[in-house]
Amino acid sequence: MTIRFAAATIHTTGEDVDDRSVSSQTDSDYAEEDNNFEDWVSDQAQNQSCRSLFEDKAFPSAAAARAHDKDVHNFELRTISAKLELDLHQRIRLINFIRKHAPTSEDIGNLTGAETFFSSDEYLIPQIEDDPLLQLEMDDWSDDEDLSSTNQRPTPPADLPSALRQIQLLERKLAQAHRDMAEYRSLVGQQFDAGRFAEIINEPSSSSAGPSPRDDDTHYFSSYCENDIHAVMIQDKVRTSTYASFILTNPILFRDAVVLDVGCGTGILSLFAAKSGAKHVYAVDASDIAEKAEQIVKENGLENVITVIRGKVEEISLPDDVEHVDIIISEWMGYALLYESMLDSVLQARDRFLKPERGVMAPSQCRIMFGLCEGSEILKERVGFWSDVYGFDLSIMANNVYEEAIVDIVGPESMASEPYLLKDIHLKDITTRQLDFTSQFTLVSTTPKRTKIHAFVLYFDTFFTTTGEPVPPEVPVKVTKEGDVTLAEVWPVGGKAPPQRRASTGPGLKQKEDKRVTSFSTGPCSQPTHWKQTIFLLRDPIHAEDGTIVTGSFYCKKSTTNSRELDVEIHYSVRQNAETTAVGETVVQIYKVR
Repeated sequence: MTIRFAAATIHTTGEDVDDRSVSSQTDSDYAEEDNNFEDWVSDQAQNQSCRSLFEDKAFPSAAAARAHDKDVHNFELRTISAKLELDLHQRIRLINFIRKHAPTSEDIGNLTGAETFFSSDEYLIPQIEDDPLLQLEMDDWSDDEDLSSTNQRPTPPADLPSALRQIQLLERKLAQAHRDMAEYRSLVGQQFDAGRFAEIINEPSSSSAGPSPRDDDTHYFSSYCENDIHAVMIQDKVRTSTYASFILTNPILFRDAVVLDVGCGTGILSLFAAKSGAKHVYAVDASDIAEKAEQIVKENGLENVITVIRGKVEEISLPDDVEHVDIIISEWMGYALLYESMLDSVLQARDRFLKPERGVMAPSQCRIMFGLCEGSEILKERVGFWSDVYGFDLSIMANNVYEEAIVDIVGPESMASEPYLLKDIHLKDITTRQLDFTSQFTLVSTTPKRTKIHAFVLYFDTFFTTTGEPVPPEVPVKVTKEGDVTLAEVWPVGGKAPPQRRASTGPGLKQKEDKRVTSFSTGPCSQPTHWKQTIFLLRDPIHAEDGTIVTGSFYCKKSTTNSRELDVEIHYSVRQNAETTAVGETVVQIYKVR
């Protein structure tokens, strides 16, 4: 989906949508029909599962969610709306702002009502599909809320004419509230799943047991049962040799250490750790591959060093009364780094099992990088191909290409800017809540001549340190080139054993290990990895030349429909060069990473 806003301004007023989009029912129709469609939808919203505004916690109804936010976070929509004198559209913007940026209730309590988001159409777009709080009618926001902008009830009429006038006034306000809600639904209808209403109609009546919880895990874990996916990962030389190099060339770190391998797969990292002198390794995996990993351990005679545990790391306990480990190793990275949400499990393992002092996470740091990509080849393959297939026009097949992130390889020559650091993740202290993030970016075109930029490209760099401390910004990532001998240091190459070296035991070895940084890149300039790059195609290309500036915001969060997928929004505008003050329109594109 693409949305465009005029340059430097995004709806500074709260004007209504064209009345032609509103139902032709009269005011009296609304007053007379107690069971009309709008009331029915509102009732559905009241009884639909609803998420708290300040926690990733769901409740059986909007009322229950509001009650929780009031009791736990001391926050009431009614109170803040009355305090700031918000109209319907401003209330909706407030809810979507909270959903998108996750401020605290204290932050919201400090709002003045003059903030720009209260007038921005960006926040009329729902952040949660079928959000019950957005579907409530005006009189559903609070049981005791009046239709007037004040908190006082109207004075009882003194005579019949006054009573009739007051009734007419209230009827007009009620009708206006219905029109406001209808207009809002029309405005964001393309974001609301219209089929959801049909699903509600066809759903069987709910039983006392309630709906079944959504299962995002079964398919994920079953996908790791087959050999092919593990072959792809192990044969990724950049990936596997970097892990091997870090584990096998840091003997002081691993010698006599207790190690936890999260998502062990075949157990290859556990085997490396055992070879490097680990006292014991606990290899955990929730998929059926754990059975093969256990057999692999036995075949290699390491069953006394490696214990394979079948289960989710969030639920298992370590045997032998082990409470803490010295090192957690894991290859958790997905496409665009955060796809599959395995990092959530690794962070829970950290909080449960890693020694609070001197425990090491491997890897210790990942950086999400972002840049401009010329992308004409990808455009040709994914879009242009469909326009002429054996003489037939199949271009409708390309309609959704601009709404899905593409995982593919682009060469270094396609990069049209220097990479920009979107997110620096330090595994020692980041929280799962911080994995949903917003980042501002500035990209400067480096193309020598006027060029069409067809895409943004995203990749990640990964770092390992023996201390777990952040890598200084000036330390570059290692870029592996085709033909680099990356494996010779860690295992036999070409059937020949690596050269044997006498183990170093001098006092300076630990200091040398502490300063050593091991790293790899998944970017276009590196030898391709199985992660490839993540490409966001633009519906309309950016016309750029050397010095063209593209600024914007990158929004990333877990999908509301599948927590292992990602929802991404990219907002950007173009300035021709640093000397130009004129900024082009703001363009918003929305993508799925799955």
